[in-house]
Amino acid sequence: MAVDSIVIIPTYNEIENVDKMVEAVIGLPVEFNVLFVDDNSPDGTASKIKELQKIYPNRIFLEERAGKLGLGTAYIHGFKWSIANHYPFIIEMDCDFSHDPKDLIRLRQACLDGADLAIGSRYVKEGKVKNWPWDRILMSYFASVYVRSILWISIKDTTSGFKCYKKQVLETIQLDQITFKGYAFQICMKYAALKHGFKVKEIPITFIDRLFGESKMSTGIFKEAFWGVWKMKKMKL
Repeated sequence: MAVDSIVIIPTYNEIENVDKMVEAVIGLPVEFNVLFVDDNSPDGTASKIKELQKIYPNRIFLEERAGKLGLGTAYIHGFKWSIANHYPFIIEMDCDFSHDPKDLIRLRQACLDGADLAIGSRYVKEGKVKNWPWDRILMSYFASVYVRSILWISIKDTTSGFKCYKKQVLETIQLDQITFKGYAFQICMKYAALKHGFKVKEIPITFIDRLFGESKMSTGIFKEAFWGVWKMKKMKL
C-alpha cells in the first residue's frame, strides 16, 4: 500500500538535524514520507539529504531552490509538489525538533477522524512550551490573542507551524495569493481554511526550543505578522 502522508520540512542550514529527523520520522510505526525544501543552504544540508535518499529510496524527497526565499514560499512549493504527487495528508513541520515527530501520528489521526486541518497547539489544554524564556512565551501567546481579536477566529495557537492538512484544503485555498513568509503565512493558512468552511481541530503538543542550529526568527517576521492580519481580511483566499 502506498504511503498516504508526506511531511514537508523547509531547510536552511539544518545539517545538524536532517539525519536525526529522517531517522525519527522513518522509525515511526505509521509510515510518513518526507519532502525537504532546501533554500541553497551553504552548510551542505542538501548534500546530506541526498546521502539519506540513498539509504531510504522512495521515502525521502528533495526540492532545491536557488536561494533563501522565505518559509511561506517553501511550504507553498511543497504543497504544490505534494498535491501533484497525490498525497491525501500533507503535513508541515520544522526541522529543529521543536515539533516532536511522534506527534505526526496524532495529527494525521485527527484528520482521519474528521478534521480537515489538524493543528499542533501549544495553547490549548495540555499544550506546553519548554526551554523558551518567559518573555518569548508571553509574546507568542499574546500574538495569538491579537490575531484572534482582529480576524475573529477561535484558534488558540494561530502561529503554529505544525499542521496536517487534507489535500482538498490545499487544493481549495488560493495558494498563489499568499505571499507572506513567516508567522503571517501560518496565520493566513489557518484563516483561509476557516473562511472556506473546513473543520479545524487543535491537538495539544509540547513545543521544545531547538537544540541545534540557529533560529531563523527576525524583527521583520514579527512586523509582517502584525500588519499582515489586517491585509488578510481583504484578501481573496
